[in-house]
Amino acid sequence: MALSWHLSFVLVWNFLGASAAIFTLQNKCPHTIWPATLSGAGKPLLVNGGFQLGPAQAATINAPAGWSGRFWARTGCTFDQSGKGSCATGDCGGILQCNGAGGIPPVSLAEFTLNSPQDFYDVSLVDGFNLPISIFPSGGTGNCRSVICKADLIRVCPPELVVVGGNGERVACKSACLAFRQPQYCCTGAINSPTTCKPTNYSQIFKRACPTAYSYPFDDRTGTFTCTGANYVITYC
Repeated sequence: MALSWHLSFVLVWNFLGASAAIFTLQNKCPHTIWPATLSGAGKPLLVNGGFQLGPAQAATINAPAGWSGRFWARTGCTFDQSGKGSCATGDCGGILQCNGAGGIPPVSLAEFTLNSPQDFYDVSLVDGFNLPISIFPSGGTGNCRSVICKADLIRVCPPELVVVGGNGERVACKSACLAFRQPQYCCTGAINSPTTCKPTNYSQIFKRACPTAYSYPFDDRTGTFTCTGANYVITYC
């Protein structure tokens, strides 16, 4: 199954012409995951938005010039033969191929804006964490720094932020904004600026575990990276 998915990615997206970047998604988790992608406004949808990836498997996706969007991985999914079902984390409307729907947070995100004029990329934990996720650029010019978040934040997640699955197991960790919906955690209202909205004790837990990831909305200085002409490997776990 993994091979047929890989071939379909290459065939479909080569029809768009020369790619701006090749994304390789690697599952280093000991369990199956269901990667998903959501494109920015007006940008083409990649691989119909989602697919299955078993342990030690990888998939390659060609993205066209100017593409922007995000990748995340769903966990604990069950789908029937028609592609309908549900996931413990990151669910996108109960379907295998998200088809333009976003994932329900908390999810760990890899975000990209290509050719603007550089590529901008980041790992975001602003809405929370469900899996370790890292980005490794290759073949580009510029700083092109790897963004590594291999820590399992679920283990250090404060009890008030923990998400528990149907079997009673911890499956994700919310951000404080997602959990409490208060301006000091969401950087909204009167403190919607970098000078007025600062890291909190909760966001600092995320930052200590993954220093190069976005930990709250105005974490640009240590959370955004650039590269030119690169391909990108996104690893889970």
